[in-house]
Amino acid sequence: MTASAHLDTFVRDRLPPRELWPTLIFSRTGIDDPERLNAVSELLDAHVASGGEKRTCLLAPSGIWTYGRLLETVNRIARVLVEDFGLVPGNRVLLRAPNHPMLVACWLAVVKAGGIAVATMPLLRVRELVYIVDKAQVRLALCDHRLIAELAAVRERAPVLGTVVPFNGGGADSLEARMAAKPADFTAVDTAADDPCLIAFTSGTTGKAKAAVHCHRDLLAVADLSPRSILDTGPDDVFCGSPPLSFAYGLGALLLFPLRVGATSVLLERPTPELLLHAIEEYRATLCLTAPTAYRAMSALVSYHDLSSLRGCVSAGEALPAATLETWRRLTGLVITDSIGSTEMLNCFISARAAEVRPGATGRVVPGYEAMVVDDAMRPVAPGTAGRLAVRGPVGCRYLDDPRQADYVRQGWNLTGDSFVMDGDGYFWFQGRTDDMIVSAGYNISGLEVEEVLLDHEAVDEVAVVASPDPERGSIPKAFVVLRSGFRPTERLAAVLQDYVKEQLAPFKYPRAIEFLEGLPRTETGKVQRHKLREMELERAKERGSDTKGA
Repeated sequence: MTASAHLDTFVRDRLPPRELWPTLIFSRTGIDDPERLNAVSELLDAHVASGGEKRTCLLAPSGIWTYGRLLETVNRIARVLVEDFGLVPGNRVLLRAPNHPMLVACWLAVVKAGGIAVATMPLLRVRELVYIVDKAQVRLALCDHRLIAELAAVRERAPVLGTVVPFNGGGADSLEARMAAKPADFTAVDTAADDPCLIAFTSGTTGKAKAAVHCHRDLLAVADLSPRSILDTGPDDVFCGSPPLSFAYGLGALLLFPLRVGATSVLLERPTPELLLHAIEEYRATLCLTAPTAYRAMSALVSYHDLSSLRGCVSAGEALPAATLETWRRLTGLVITDSIGSTEMLNCFISARAAEVRPGATGRVVPGYEAMVVDDAMRPVAPGTAGRLAVRGPVGCRYLDDPRQADYVRQGWNLTGDSFVMDGDGYFWFQGRTDDMIVSAGYNISGLEVEEVLLDHEAVDEVAVVASPDPERGSIPKAFVVLRSGFRPTERLAAVLQDYVKEQLAPFKYPRAIEFLEGLPRTETGKVQRHKLREMELERAKERGSDTKGA
């Protein structure tokens, strides 16, 4: 670590011991030399300084933002943060909004001022937000006015959150009102390249979200590697997609990737498949980035839209079925590039150029990264053998104050929790998750987190939540529930339990199926055997498939 600019050292003091860090490899990034680096200077200021202030940066239903307009807005917000709220380098700032130009401006302003951005999905509920605020010790939040009520409730349970500033709604107390009194210039804080600037929370197998810390250097590394080597990105590209900016996938696809090359990003607050197709047509998008579930849904609607501007399509968030790839190619003539990344790695590390895609395979290692398939003892397995995916590159896992660091990083390698087979040509084929994570329609869902909520309900005595195969979403969370005495298993009670989870957690996490059991399968020592429930669901799915074929 070089000399930090952080006056608030809360995050740096709680990074893992260096011996638990992954090995970092910078051989292909070209950004390992500078010790001082503020990522926003490269992502935004540099384009305006070179004459690109009039280039279109952001497109949204609310209007067009040039690079010049974005820079002025970012500078004014940075001044508000520093001058009105006393932000010092290293402070954490919670960000809460749908995909919108003001969210981009707030995110960049926090980083430019030397702060640490903590973006949260609009779908998150009070329970989840309280944990994030407490874990990161967030004292200041910038929030879209439509989501302000949730944070008001958070403040009651997490008093460390002292100030919530609304935007996009007007009013004397709004961020815009404060910005209006500020000059449009702000010098980026002289941060170290390895100063933390982002905390991304991701669901973990213990049921508690893990806080992945990333630094200024990381932002540029992921923006330089897969977009250029896999997608050939350039300033004339128009990026369009569905992932929220609070996801690592969305942050890369709709902010880091386009801004790194001076391109344009389309931001949609409600990116349904139909609205995504409409946006591609209206804004003449050249790259579409979404999940397999969306491509399946869009396939039924493509004939009603002009997609001739598209030159590339990217899939992430869950494994891309070969059938989805082939259907999309037949209807559009475009090959979907599959990819896998993780919040801990910030973005994609396995993918393939469109001309090199093999249906069913995720792809090969992105230049700048290394990957291998290993057994439980970290020994590489032979091609064609299933094992644990291990990855390393210029970014890697650094959890904030979390003993699970030792589980994710072993011998300098990041263990993603995925099972893969690598063939003789270096292509990686996804086999499933090695932990209890449920990947549904591109969302990572911790079954244990859902279990914790269900166990709070008066009717539930025991519960196990596992992935159940689903033809549309890949998998769904299914809850196996043992009821307390006095409660009867009914469809009505199942619906009540589903609604209960929706009230406590983001709606995409609720168990889409509930099955009542007399008891859960357990080991002799009393541990729940979730693998038996998963295996049962897999067998049931196979039987349903056989019945369908027989019909």
